[in-house]
Parts: sequence; C-alpha cells; structure tokens
Amino acid sequence: MAKICSLFSGSSGNCTFIGSGKGGILIDAGVSARRICAALAQRQIDPACLQALFVTHEHDDHIAGVRVLAGQYHLPVFATEGTLLAMERKGALSDKVDAYILDLPQIAVGDMGVSLFRTPHDAAESCGYRVALPTGQSVAVCTDLGFVTAGVRQGIGGCDAVVIESNHDVDMLKTGSYPRYLKDRILGRLGHLSNDACAAELPALVEQGATRLILGHVSRENNLPALAERTALQTLAQCGMQRDRDFVLAVASPTGCETVLL
Repeated sequence: MAKICSLFSGSSGNCTFIGSGKGGILIDAGVSARRICAALAQRQIDPACLQALFVTHEHDDHIAGVRVLAGQYHLPVFATEGTLLAMERKGALSDKVDAYILDLPQIAVGDMGVSLFRTPHDAAESCGYRVALPTGQSVAVCTDLGFVTAGVRQGIGGCDAVVIESNHDVDMLKTGSYPRYLKDRILGRLGHLSNDACAAELPALVEQGATRLILGHVSRENNLPALAERTALQTLAQCGMQRDRDFVLAVASPTGCETVLL
C-alpha cells in the first residue's frame, strides 16, 4: 500500500514523504536531518527505506536538512539545474552528496517514477513533483507558487492525491503586520497561493480523480488551518462535492499531518 505524509509544512520548514512497499522518497528537507528522522520514526517509517531526495527550490525552508540527511543516508539529490546551482552557492551541498540534474521526462526510483513540472516562484528554477506509484496511482506535491499555470494543471491533474498550497487569506495578509514589500511578494505572481486560489483548483482535481487532498504551506501569521479548510470545502460543496464521499481532505500543520494511505 502506498502512503503520503507531510512531515513538515510552512515557512518554518517543508518535507513530504511518499512511499510504496519497496521504499520511499522525500520531497524537500527544510528542517534538520535529526528532526526529519524523528518525524519519520513517529510514523513508523524507517529512514533507511529512503531512496532519494527531491528538492523543489533553494529557499531555506526547503533545503535546511539536505546536506546532512543526504550525506548520512547516501541519498541522491535531484532538482532542476537552476536549483542545484543555487544550492551550491548557498553551501547546501557537499562532496559527500551526489546531486543530479533532473532533465528527463521521468526517472525511476525503486518502483516509483518521478517527474517534475515548473512552478512560478521567486526562486532560481522552482518546480513541483509528480510521482507514479506501482499501484498505478499517482501523487503530486505542488507548493510555493504565485499562480497556477497550464503546466502546473497538467502536472497535478489526474493524480489520486495532491499536496497543494493554501498559504494565506488575502484579507488577513493585507491587514497583517508584514511589511509592504513582503505582502507584495506573497501576493505577486511569483509568491504564494491564497486560500481562494487554491480552492478554485480543487473541483477540477476531484473531477479528474483526486480522492486525497492535502492543503500545505499554511501561513501561521496570515491564515488559519480552519479557514483554509473551510474555504476549500465551501468551494467543493458549491460544485456538489462532499467530504468523505468524493474526497478526503487534510490540512498540514507546521509539523505535518497524519499519514494518508492510497
């Protein structure tokens, strides 16, 4: 049975585990290796089962644990060329880490196939990932993007499970304490998805087969988990879609969410 688990989510760190019966991968490692291993152990996942680490982009909350974790468990690290170059400049890689440019349509890792899709974000060359599972199912991880492009829709469409960003409530952000430049960055086309923008994509995902939805990268300052959840459910309900009948919905906290089985 395949599983997906958000271990950490948000500006304090991001890390998602996707696994099958023959091992697993991580998408991002934005907290320390020690914390990632502890989070895996709490979910009865042996870190020794990890086969690769995929990085979406070079912001610290996505790469903080990459160098130590990849070196400790001899994990190959995959990312776009731009992301790897940016990580090198930041000292996030070392001679003990085997890093590879992901430039093929899909690569095989154990019994899974991994492909990327580009995302619009203020990073060197950010992306999301789609993982084909041996069961015939697929999972997508799509956070840190200012808006949803046609390429993103293609990347996440038809997946059985999707981790998608629901970062902020626009009114909370606009009236909050963040400085103007940061508000403008988050609201911009290279920033982060709002609750409303996220919710607008969900009905199509369910129509295309998604039965598991995980809202991720929820801001602690400009959002509330209950608000992100309510916005998503209201939009889905308006399209005649009901929770636990048509889909399962989870909201990832900074320390992730419960394991979702496929």
